Amino acid sequence: MAFGQSKPRKATARRGDGVQVLLQRYGLNTRQQQQQFRRLNQGRLTKAGGLVTGRSYVLPAAAPKATAARAKSKASGSLKATNPTSRGKSTQPLLTANLFGAAYSPVPVRDRALRGAVYYLSPGHGGPDPGAIGQYGTYKLAEDEYAYDVTVRLARVLMEHGATVYVMVQDPNDGIRDLNVLPIDYDEVTYPHQVIPLSQLGRLRQRIAQVNKLYAHHKGAYQRLLSLHVDSRSAGQNIDVFFYHHANSTSGLRLAKNIHKVFTNRYKRAQPNRPYSGNVSERGSLYEVRTSHAPAVFMELGNIRNAKDQRRFVVPDNRQALANWIYEGLLADYTGR
Repeated sequence: MAFGQSKPRKATARRGDGVQVLLQRYGLNTRQQQQQFRRLNQGRLTKAGGLVTGRSYVLPAAAPKATAARAKSKASGSLKATNPTSRGKSTQPLLTANLFGAAYSPVPVRDRALRGAVYYLSPGHGGPDPGAIGQYGTYKLAEDEYAYDVTVRLARVLMEHGATVYVMVQDPNDGIRDLNVLPIDYDEVTYPHQVIPLSQLGRLRQRIAQVNKLYAHHKGAYQRLLSLHVDSRSAGQNIDVFFYHHANSTSGLRLAKNIHKVFTNRYKRAQPNRPYSGNVSERGSLYEVRTSHAPAVFMELGNIRNAKDQRRFVVPDNRQALANWIYEGLLADYTGR
């Protein structure tokens, strides 16, 4: 009845998609549309109500034009806001379009689920330090390139939902890249436009000094730091995504648990025949976790030297899935605060 005589619209689920993520991709954000989607696709969802990668699903009807126009007007207002510091008010995207590349710009504001939240995203290494190196056939894989790609994908998703986002290490020309092998370069800078020093401690001090300065600027807001890394272990060691927090940070622990819960549930759906071994633990010796004024979580996304883990990085859809799952954990933490 909702579609009348028109042919129902369909969409194919990508790796890492949940119902909410799939619908938001098509601007279908209301609770009624989510309920309609589940009715339209009875028997095609998993037992837990999830999506099957590669399966086609019927989309619910779009909102009436008048409603869509109002939503667009609200989104435009969010983009034009001039005061990003006030909690509960519209936030201003602080990332330029070229950070995401031509294919992923501009960033549509789909809803305001994260309005008032401020995130500092810190991809590991960068500039003169590519981080851990893995061998992939004849190619070299650099930790900083893959951590960065997941980071900017996550930044874009967060902005789609109204968050204020700072990326603490930025590449002026990479953008989001849908390539398997990401070329290694050394032109990253620390936010806002600082040359990254050679010293590891100098690099960490530089970016955390900026985080803490911005934290004071956004005083009173919900603020979180997420540091994304790729581990380097023996080539035969396959690891799951795991999380570190400071022992004295209850907010950091809660954030880590919320993201970990999403990953655990997602792995149950995607790979039901093997347990998810990623965990949450204390590691106060990590500089970013120890010195950030914003509650922080340090994530290791996998082992860049392991062939199985490499598939988690080299497939662009897998990198987007990582970003989507992290977003779901961040959303759960923000709405449950």
